[in-house]
Amino acid sequence: MKWNEYTVHTTSAAEDLVVDALSEIGILGAEIRDRSPILEGDTMEIFKDVMPVPEEDDGKAEVVFYLEEDEDTEKVLAEVREALASLSDFIDIGEGTITAGVTEDQDWVNNWKEHFSAFTVDNILIKPTWVEIPADDHSEFMIEIDPGTAFGTGSHETTQLCIHGLRKFMKPGDRVLDVGTGSGILGIIALKMGASEVCGTDIDSLAVSQAAENIALNGMDSGAFRLIEGNIIDDEKVQEEAGFDAYDLVLANILADIIIPLQKTVWKQMKIGAYLNVSGIINIREEQVKEALLANPHYELADTEHQGEWVSFTVKRVN
Repeated sequence: MKWNEYTVHTTSAAEDLVVDALSEIGILGAEIRDRSPILEGDTMEIFKDVMPVPEEDDGKAEVVFYLEEDEDTEKVLAEVREALASLSDFIDIGEGTITAGVTEDQDWVNNWKEHFSAFTVDNILIKPTWVEIPADDHSEFMIEIDPGTAFGTGSHETTQLCIHGLRKFMKPGDRVLDVGTGSGILGIIALKMGASEVCGTDIDSLAVSQAAENIALNGMDSGAFRLIEGNIIDDEKVQEEAGFDAYDLVLANILADIIIPLQKTVWKQMKIGAYLNVSGIINIREEQVKEALLANPHYELADTEHQGEWVSFTVKRVN
């Protein structure tokens, strides 16, 4: 079976309204392609590490959606055109045209799995649930992970930098806070390495659910890995639930635009002498993040590490 692919040529200003219009018609999945920069407010919602878009924003956007071959495509497209015409009455939708293409039938949710195989980081075997343990494996221990729609397979440089930070700064029995836990991979590794307790926070409910599944998958006690949904930066309830002066190590594998406001408040969750390891920082933002960390009187710089285009910092809470 094949799918019909359709692209609406519009503007970045109208792209969200186009997606909403498609949803009202019954098209529940759409992909936005544009060159718009990620704004601070957006990154607070994304809470993930992404590469910056190098091209200059030209104001154009494409909204791509798919219809099954046996659907009444002419009827659906007529409804889309009518919706676009209505939008054009009060916002610039650009060309407002629709072009068609054909794509083979695919499992859109799971087809990425073929690109994710077992690998090792610091002698830790990380493997997806659908891959067998390699016959020549001599790793220290194994983590099984199903990232689902949550960020964090362990293969990204930023996650590997955090794993290096765990090696350097976590001691057996430490309590660990994982901000933006995603798939839960860092917290699971921390427990495997001897942490007494992990608390993971994430603003994404799907990430929290996926992390819970991965905790169970790796035989972890849910009591040893607490999960909290919410934004620890500015949500007092999340801050109180996580606890104050409670952690020996805090991990944050997120964006520079999140790390900068996070470091202003998360010291309250840390014990005196605890470490904060931040990753997800593209090298062009290195100095900006470093400056923010050094300006905080509660920290002193303990470590800097680079991998590829990415950098991580570790600071120690001194007061």
